[in-house]
Amino acid sequence: MATIFSKIIAREIPAEILFEDEVCLAFRDINPQAPIHFLVIPKKEIVSLAELSGEDEQIVGRCLMVASLVAAEQGLTGGYRLVANAGQDGGQEVPHLHFHVLGGRQMSWPPG
Repeated sequence: MATIFSKIIAREIPAEILFEDEVCLAFRDINPQAPIHFLVIPKKEIVSLAELSGEDEQIVGRCLMVASLVAAEQGLTGGYRLVANAGQDGGQEVPHLHFHVLGGRQMSWPPG
């Protein structure tokens, strides 16, 4: 099934890309919830954290490293929030693993 993220990877939908390599892609969220809000997605179609296999370990690790790298490039030196929603009850809207990186303001807790 083609998701909005697979269409962004294929360049069928435009996105403001911040980083790309052979494993993952980082781009600005189209509905930002913080002054800086971007997503990091694996290029491999993985539905969610709940559906990881052993072969996905390096992919997920790379996505987390890219989240940290891009956060630093975006000037998030005071901190940021990293969110991965899993499944409908977890608030996941797109069935493709993705990590939200939010920063540029004080985050509150609990998040909702």
